[in-house]
Amino acid sequence: MVESTLISPDNTWALWAILTGIAALSIYLEQTYPWASKVTGAIIGLVIAMALANFKIIPTDAPTYDMVWDYVVPLALPMLLFNANIKKIWKESGRMVAIFIIGGIGTALGAVLGFFLLRNHVPELYKMAGMMTGSYTGGGINFVAMADNFVISKELISALVVADNLNMALYFFVLIAIPSIPFFRKNFNHPLIDELERVGEDEEAKTRAAAYWDKKEISLKDIAFTIGISFIIVAISDALAGFLGSVIPTNNFGLSLLNGLLGNKYLIITTLTMILATYLPDFFGNVNGAQEIGTFLIYIFFVVIGVPASIHLIITKSPLLLLFCAIMVIVNMLFILFVGKLFKFNLEEILIASNSNIGGPTTAAAMAIAKGWTPLVLPAILAGTLGYIIGNYFGIFIGNLLSIL
Repeated sequence: MVESTLISPDNTWALWAILTGIAALSIYLEQTYPWASKVTGAIIGLVIAMALANFKIIPTDAPTYDMVWDYVVPLALPMLLFNANIKKIWKESGRMVAIFIIGGIGTALGAVLGFFLLRNHVPELYKMAGMMTGSYTGGGINFVAMADNFVISKELISALVVADNLNMALYFFVLIAIPSIPFFRKNFNHPLIDELERVGEDEEAKTRAAAYWDKKEISLKDIAFTIGISFIIVAISDALAGFLGSVIPTNNFGLSLLNGLLGNKYLIITTLTMILATYLPDFFGNVNGAQEIGTFLIYIFFVVIGVPASIHLIITKSPLLLLFCAIMVIVNMLFILFVGKLFKFNLEEILIASNSNIGGPTTAAAMAIAKGWTPLVLPAILAGTLGYIIGNYFGIFIGNLLSIL
């Protein structure tokens, strides 16, 4: 029986207007009001869409939503990797990259532990383990890519997004509080904190933050290159992944895992874009607007996954998913603190790297700015950009590995 809603499933223009309008509104609220920034634009968009669906204003299933999954999500990925110059990332942020990768390993270990503890209580948990490994190694773009890669209930994805964002919010409070806890001050080096305390608090922090996130000049050529090149990368990657997936057999553990990796279009998209950004840095590094357009596309995705959300499922499943996400974050934190201490990393580097793992480069840079740790702002962004690359590899590897254990 087809559901009766104010806007019918075949009213494509109206549904696109709603999806893009909610995404734009979410970004506006997040960047304008402190409360919205804490909630995050992703959750705002999801909740608005969920409300519209539950009040029968928009349908819970429509061809328009499938277009977002099939076209919008893949296009967003290369756009967000235009600055993924591996040589530059390593050269300018070697220490941060090293501790960041250590944190990524901690994330993967947390996913495995959480999977074995909760797999009998949450359906399709190995898929969500892959999704969250990608997300907690890189960021939201990896969550989106993994959600599209692992065929999973859209209702469960909505519940996972709620759990993920609540977990991240709680963890960011922990990260902000750690520098003031005596145990960490006593057992870790913290030169930036010491320097700030010596010279006094930076009263211009807000001015620096505003300047850092200032507007960019974006030309018609930038927009044309961003969209055109992204389409080309996705088309080539989709064809190559389809070919490799069809010729690599799956008759044993190793080949099955290899098929899952090389036959995955998101890994091909990631790899191809990374190679282009690394070996054509003067071109890709100077295309303005790719990050902004890609991020807007990701917000449309978060609106779409709120549409089929079942309130009952979120209430019943989000607590267990929150526990799963918490296990991953706790293991990430303990692992990165232990190894960071072992190899004499500074406390500030460890905390920013962990933030970049869990929240992505944007939240890590924002924390560095807010704390006055200016030397770590660029390394946070570069390490987080690397996370966009390796997050897909980590996520697909963990998801495929756990699926056959």
